[in-house]
Amino acid sequence: MDVTDYASEREDAHRAAAIAAALAQQQQPAGASAEYCENCGEEIPEARRLAIPGVVLCVDCKSRLERCRGWK
Repeated sequence: MDVTDYASEREDAHRAAAIAAALAQQQQPAGASAEYCENCGEEIPEARRLAIPGVVLCVDCKSRLERCRGWK
């Protein structure tokens, strides 16, 4: 096994773990959506609260969080 094969296997494992974590998070029972963002305190629009049950972050804060975690 050369370095390229090893890197490819590591990337595949990392991707599989990230997908599994995302799926597990989606399968958790959602509670009531927050009216205000837990991070910045801004109001979360009603449309977002209805579309994503259990949402606790506004779009801006969720986007920042995903960028920090390397999600696209």
